[in-house]
Amino acid sequence: MTPRRRFPRWLLVLLLVVMPLLELYVLVQVGQVIGAWWTILLLVVASVIGGWLIRREGGRAWRALTEAVSAGRVPTRELADGALVVVAGALMLSPGFVTDAFALFLILPLTRPIARRALTGAVAARLARRGAAAPAFGFVPGFGDVGGHGDPTRPWDARRPGPPGGDRVVRGDVVEDP
Repeated sequence: MTPRRRFPRWLLVLLLVVMPLLELYVLVQVGQVIGAWWTILLLVVASVIGGWLIRREGGRAWRALTEAVSAGRVPTRELADGALVVVAGALMLSPGFVTDAFALFLILPLTRPIARRALTGAVAARLARRGAAAPAFGFVPGFGDVGGHGDPTRPWDARRPGPPGGDRVVRGDVVEDP
């Protein structure tokens, strides 16, 4: 049994101490420049626009996910988009300009692919540290055979299904009795 990894303390300090202080600082600075009432109005408008964007992009992500599943494809991209929309929604719930800007980065269709690549890289790095890879994440060079068969140093070959080692693979269709 492997020990559970603990949540990194530096990330906890960042989320619970540094981020609220940064949000407060930015709110005070914006309030001094444009005034308190305009700052509050700007926060309300940002929340309304953010809610609309999350609803729209969340619906798109859900439709893409259901289409991928019904087409029989592994919905890796769609799941990543859905996760990013959920995180963006949580960030939009907290009042502040810094979290709103980060949420917009995660949710806008033009910038979401950058965030998706970062998320995919983080997941792949975590899987590499654990010494396992899942076929759901596609071919990742350098990973061992994800089926658990054969030489763990040989990369998984998506072109040749079945166990490695020259065993014969017979392709066919499964026909069920009525």
